[in-house]
Amino acid sequence: MQELIEKLKSEAGLTDEQAKKAIEAIKNYVVEKFPMLEGAVGNLFGNS
Repeated sequence: MQELIEKLKSEAGLTDEQAKKAIEAIKNYVVEKFPMLEGAVGNLFGNS
């Protein structure tokens, strides 16, 4: 996941904290809309 954080920081100009919050928001959105993907999303983005 660190690679995605670095990509968000460099391409979107986000801070480390902003990048982490953006990933968490996306993760939560996908799980909310597609609960059957919760395990896959957890594996992809990390279970936190």
